[in-house]
Amino acid sequence: MRSEVKYRGRFAPSPTGELHFGSMIAAVASYSDARKNGGEWLLRIEDIDPQREQPGAKESIVKTLERYGFEWDGSVQYQSSVLEHINYVIDDLKNKGFAYDCGCSRKDISAISPARTEAGFIYPGTCRNGLAQGKSARSVRLKTEAQDYLINDLIQKQTTQNIAEISGDYIIRRVDGLPAYNIAVVADDIDSGITHVVRGYDLFFCTAMQIRLYELLGSEIPLFAHFPLATHENGDKLSKQTHAPPVSLDNIVETIYNSLIFLGQNPPEEVKRGSVAEIWQWAFEYWDISKVSAEK
Repeated sequence: MRSEVKYRGRFAPSPTGELHFGSMIAAVASYSDARKNGGEWLLRIEDIDPQREQPGAKESIVKTLERYGFEWDGSVQYQSSVLEHINYVIDDLKNKGFAYDCGCSRKDISAISPARTEAGFIYPGTCRNGLAQGKSARSVRLKTEAQDYLINDLIQKQTTQNIAEISGDYIIRRVDGLPAYNIAVVADDIDSGITHVVRGYDLFFCTAMQIRLYELLGSEIPLFAHFPLATHENGDKLSKQTHAPPVSLDNIVETIYNSLIFLGQNPPEEVKRGSVAEIWQWAFEYWDISKVSAEK
């Protein structure tokens, strides 16, 4: 599937609430970059965590994007529809010796490895060679290596990450039996033939973790681009957890315009007074990812 297209991007929100300005920035960035490069753009709803899902959120996200003039290729994809496939990928990794059952709780890990990173506590490898005495399987972890992964990010430029310093062996099947974020998104992106991943800097830390999965699954690694995060005045990231308000369904052009400004594109003032179609036409013609700030 990867050989059929030169560029296939995606926007993959979780249905934990309505879209806010931070979500819109992600949608505008990924959509504009795909269309500027003559590529495809998919919409995927990552709905495999029912406890976090808000009633009506899936429908609200799709309707909001439609109101904002987004046009995705193909039908809306729902991650829940490929849950069986994702679980098959996890089991296959276990069967090949790349993953293993773990019986450790967060309390167990923090007692041995109290330092925290963006990924949580660094796993000390307690169950890597078999379940610890007295433990039963709680989750599944991926075996990782203490090596530097070179990341050529389209916005953050060249850097390295070492999984041993971020997470150690990390969970790919959670205690509740659901796939963890990294395996779900990588399996889905591979299945969809995604070539470019344009997303917020809050996910930058897990890039090497995902590259490890691409390598083990024998798939080509996509190009990554991580843009800076929109925040509240106190510096907290705009999110549903920090009560970011939903985007306006009235001031649509202005919101797209402000998203482009945030992303360093500097559209002319007259674009803000035009139609939704006109501002998208401007974005597709003048989008330049090199103008996006590498600030965190």
